[in-house]
Amino acid sequence: MVWMWESFNVSCWLLLSLAVLIYFCCLSFMAKMAKATFNTNGSLVDGGMDLNSESGTAEHIKDVILVTVIVQVLSIFSNYFWLFWLIVPGAAFYYLWTNILAPWFFAPAPEIDEKKQKKMERKMQRRF
Repeated sequence: MVWMWESFNVSCWLLLSLAVLIYFCCLSFMAKMAKATFNTNGSLVDGGMDLNSESGTAEHIKDVILVTVIVQVLSIFSNYFWLFWLIVPGAAFYYLWTNILAPWFFAPAPEIDEKKQKKMERKMQRRF
């Protein structure tokens, strides 16, 4: 930053503040996920979530932290590396599309057997 002090402006400070906020939110979220729960007599009810699991929310949070670290280190060399942060909402939209939206939009229609089909046709004829 010392050799690029001329290009270090308010937007860089805002993006740096956003990075710190992302670190804080991700780490506090992971701490809450891993926190153990005890009942009134002190016995363990829930040991907390395993943060080293291969899939799940913890893995995505670790990915967000990793992307933030990479973006922050690369932004030392150029301010355009802050644009790599757009990978995170792009990946979130991809996961949302492949896991929730696309299967819902393109799900085959439920099959109706002949008996139900005839019953529905009779019901529709009575209405008209």
